[in-house]
Amino acid sequence: MAGNTPTFNLKAVILETGLTPATLRAWERRYDFLRPQRSSGGHRLYSQDEIDMLRWLVARQAEGLSISHAVELWHAHETATEHPSEASTSRRLTGQLDPGAFMQLRRQWVAACLSFNEPAAELALGQALAQAAPEVVCTEILLKGLAEIGKGWYEGKVSVQQEHFASALALRRLNALVAAAPRPVRTERLLAACPPGETHDLVLLTLTFILRWRGWDVVYLGADVPLERLDATVRSTSPKLVIAVAQTLAGAAAMRKMAELLADQGTPLSFGGGIFNQIPGLVERIPGYFLGHDLQSLPQTVERLLVRAPVQPLPTPIPPAYLAALEGFKRCESQIIASVNAALQDGPIAAQHIEEANTHLGRAIAAGLDLGEMDLLNHSINWLIGLLAHHNLAVNLAEVYFSAYRQAVEQHLGTQAQPILDWFADIDLSKPELTSSLPIAT
Repeated sequence: MAGNTPTFNLKAVILETGLTPATLRAWERRYDFLRPQRSSGGHRLYSQDEIDMLRWLVARQAEGLSISHAVELWHAHETATEHPSEASTSRRLTGQLDPGAFMQLRRQWVAACLSFNEPAAELALGQALAQAAPEVVCTEILLKGLAEIGKGWYEGKVSVQQEHFASALALRRLNALVAAAPRPVRTERLLAACPPGETHDLVLLTLTFILRWRGWDVVYLGADVPLERLDATVRSTSPKLVIAVAQTLAGAAAMRKMAELLADQGTPLSFGGGIFNQIPGLVERIPGYFLGHDLQSLPQTVERLLVRAPVQPLPTPIPPAYLAALEGFKRCESQIIASVNAALQDGPIAAQHIEEANTHLGRAIAAGLDLGEMDLLNHSINWLIGLLAHHNLAVNLAEVYFSAYRQAVEQHLGTQAQPILDWFADIDLSKPELTSSLPIAT
């Protein structure tokens, strides 16, 4: 059947494009680019070419163009050798921009963010969106660009203010793309949430955007979702699958609890995040389905899980000694911190840095105990040693701090502290690999 044959009724067009009847009729009146024919009963009929044009216009809106500018762009390309809708489809299948072009635009976006130049940052992003699929731009420009900026902060080259500015721009763009997504055409509903304490939700928002633009019905809960009443939320939304993301070890530990709660309700959990790319073996600690490392393959992975999910993994049992240590550590953490502060008072480490270290190490220890494997904390030690080195601080300050912390743990926990003390005994700050491996979360 020819693409210009009027065949599809209004309902079919709405399902294909996500447009409302009111929006579609308003576009017909204002821009005069649609002239649907009428059936014998007086109902509008549209061709496949017209549906393709509408989908192309909706996609351009999602990329930041107004509908009037999108229509102008369509008319400007109507006489081109390649039809604009065909060019768009080609880009979405291939990713369009070559790696060199992506790298150049990413550099422009990063440089603009670091100089607090919002118009220049938006221009670089707009140029990328005009040439490639939004989901490709989000992963290649936004996520990788933010990873570069985060690495710069870690190395002492980027300020917190610069990092926050870039994150705010990226979040605003992603929220706009999510809001512009067409109505879902899939019947299955998905629930997207970060576990308690996990405040990094940029990757989760990107996953939500990709899935919504592929037609999925995704309920987005965002960062730091408490487990209280999560069961009620699951009952009211009836998701076929919950998607969770963690970028920190503490987030992964909270995700384990989320998975166990969902398992009790018979709702499967799928998960991912930067921390699982950085710590070998952590995936096996979460009773759910790992989504892998490639965001572009996410829709196919979700499809496989819904069609034929593998047997739900069982949680790894936590050794009784770890459970006892965790209970004691939570009960005595405030006393441990007080003892550390007293031991290091008037020493070479600034009070602000001691406070930050207490927070970071306390969360890591609790997470390691919660997950049943203290060696998972070695990643945190790598991170800390690298941070000290990049900020021109002596590594022996870490030795001073860890010695004080170990003594405080032994003092307040007694025999319950054994898993923690065993881990402290295995730390060797002189190992070169502790300063050479500096993974950065994305």
